[in-house]
Amino acid sequence: MNDYEKEVKKSLSLRLVMEEASRCLLCKDAPCSSSCPAYTDPARFIRAIRFKNLCGAVEVVRENNALAAICARVCPTEKYCQSGCSRCGIDKPIDIGAIQRFICDFEVDTKMEVLEFPKYNGKKVAIIGSGPSGLTSALELRKLGYEVTIFEKDEMPGGYLRYGIPSYRLPKEVLESEIKRILKSGVVIKTKELINDERLEELKKDYDAIILALGYSKGKMLPLFEENNKTILAVDFLHQVKEEPFKLPDNVLVIGGGDVAMDTCVTLKKLGVKNVTDIVYESFAEFKASNEELSLARLENVSIIDGYIPIYVDDEVVKFKSRFIDSEISIKTDLIILATGQTIDDTINLEFNGNFVENTNYRIGKTNMFITGDIQKGDKTVVYSVRKGKEVAAYVDNFLGGNK
Repeated sequence: MNDYEKEVKKSLSLRLVMEEASRCLLCKDAPCSSSCPAYTDPARFIRAIRFKNLCGAVEVVRENNALAAICARVCPTEKYCQSGCSRCGIDKPIDIGAIQRFICDFEVDTKMEVLEFPKYNGKKVAIIGSGPSGLTSALELRKLGYEVTIFEKDEMPGGYLRYGIPSYRLPKEVLESEIKRILKSGVVIKTKELINDERLEELKKDYDAIILALGYSKGKMLPLFEENNKTILAVDFLHQVKEEPFKLPDNVLVIGGGDVAMDTCVTLKKLGVKNVTDIVYESFAEFKASNEELSLARLENVSIIDGYIPIYVDDEVVKFKSRFIDSEISIKTDLIILATGQTIDDTINLEFNGNFVENTNYRIGKTNMFITGDIQKGDKTVVYSVRKGKEVAAYVDNFLGGNK
């Protein structure tokens, strides 16, 4: 196993988890739970751990979050649940992510089966896309009795979970375990199914409701770099590395300051690239990447220069200008990787109206179609996608009338 495949964070022992849970102040209003986008309810599972009810903790986590083991590893907890922890005003917040991860690992080790699924209610739902929002909405609808089929354009399900998040953050076996649990519920996943307008019309006839759970899987190319043959997109790089690692040069320049940029930088270092330089538009005070992602990049000795904008490129030389001072820098590199935003993959051949994204009830006009995932408004994190998946499932159930 190479460095890229080794998970960076290690699980806490039972003793350390109990010690961490004992720090909980047992707040009556539970601000940590109200700060969790996925409504995983950390206050309840921390209480269960504190009183040595490990099985009860598993029940709380699994009933509330279809992708709990994944969220425990990739969620920027400092932005959500841990920011609400009352211990922030005393010393430091409880490591909620580590406790949730321990609970999920315990679930796997003990082969617990928490969820029970009702008989089918005679209504069928099709979901386009098997990313975090699609998987979540599928399981939520199955819990309500619906027959659910997911259509995925790639060879394997998971979307960005599989093809975008590096293995050192999200091991393949963790993703496979979560998907296997969803398949055991009766959800069907059909891969290599690229849905176009014609196929969508067929699905409308066969299914009572359709959910478009589409992610922003296509990277944005800056106009300045469109004709440069040494430039690739970060999402394409991360995807290719997952499928088949390739030979990389000694010097790589990354442009961007979000989590995708940090994933790219750390992946490059773990694959043996000697010099990785990251140029970021934002200052460190404005940094978009999570604290954990930034820390990983620094631990890998990535050179990060903040507050600069690319203004010129000629083959292997890129010139940048500072946003804040009268300064310019030029960098000569063997490879340029752009991590400057993502958008919907236009090969999906579906027509979207900008108003869809603003829908608060997830429904497209008066049709039987709904949207979720990155194309729905809200944060683009995995945990927020879980939230959207839960919410769209509730709207679909209300639209179809459940068992009525």
